[in-house]
Amino acid sequence: MCRFLAYSGVPVFLEDLVAAPCHSLIHQSLHAAETKTGTNGDGFGVGWYGDRPEPGQYREVRPAWSDENLLSIAKQVRSSLFFAHVRAATGTATTRANCHPFAHGRHLFMHNGQIGGYGLIRRRLEGLIPDSLYGARVGTTDSEALFLLTLARIQDGMAPAMALAASLGDALALMRQTGTTEPLRCAAALSDGETIHAVRWASDNKPPSLYVCQRGDSVVVASEPVDAARDCWQPLADNTLVTVHAGAVAIAPFEVAVAAAA
Repeated sequence: MCRFLAYSGVPVFLEDLVAAPCHSLIHQSLHAAETKTGTNGDGFGVGWYGDRPEPGQYREVRPAWSDENLLSIAKQVRSSLFFAHVRAATGTATTRANCHPFAHGRHLFMHNGQIGGYGLIRRRLEGLIPDSLYGARVGTTDSEALFLLTLARIQDGMAPAMALAASLGDALALMRQTGTTEPLRCAAALSDGETIHAVRWASDNKPPSLYVCQRGDSVVVASEPVDAARDCWQPLADNTLVTVHAGAVAIAPFEVAVAAAA
């Protein structure tokens, strides 16, 4: 399983969360504590919002702990909203195109988890991506497919959280049609540069870990606490949506219904 974090608040340097804390994301790339695989060395990525509507992005296939360019960028880039992700691949190639976060237009997306039996449904799931967005698919992961399916619904006017739930419902319906017994597990974060929507959900009630830490001037949503201030880090319950906007945090149930037809 991968590890990630999403930050929203007063502008800070990326290194303040990605590199500096005792259990920073770079530390988690070698020593993750709340996942079966402690090492997340199959690439990494950061995406941040600055003066333009579209986010900046840096992704690489090297492990986060050994990339000096990541440390340099993290020391220099300051942002009020950014994503960071370290990857543990689950069957797809270790390529830059498969590293998170994914970006399209003003949106960023990252995912920790897996669509069970993805190889059996991949072609049909990709077939649900509309032509207007299919050209943006440059990798092979289930995560990118979910992102583009979600974006398509957002462009049609659906609320972001509902769009992600509907896309997961498509995947779950295809999984059931193929008879796969593997679960669909999802911790994910989506942003348009102003709001972060993050979810923790799984079809078998064993979703990847996810925490939220709200301080006076910032909010962090992360797979694991990144510092020693444990009282701040509140674990999210199963099947939960957290929305972060303008310093406010809202937590609500997150439900996925199986699509009637996929």
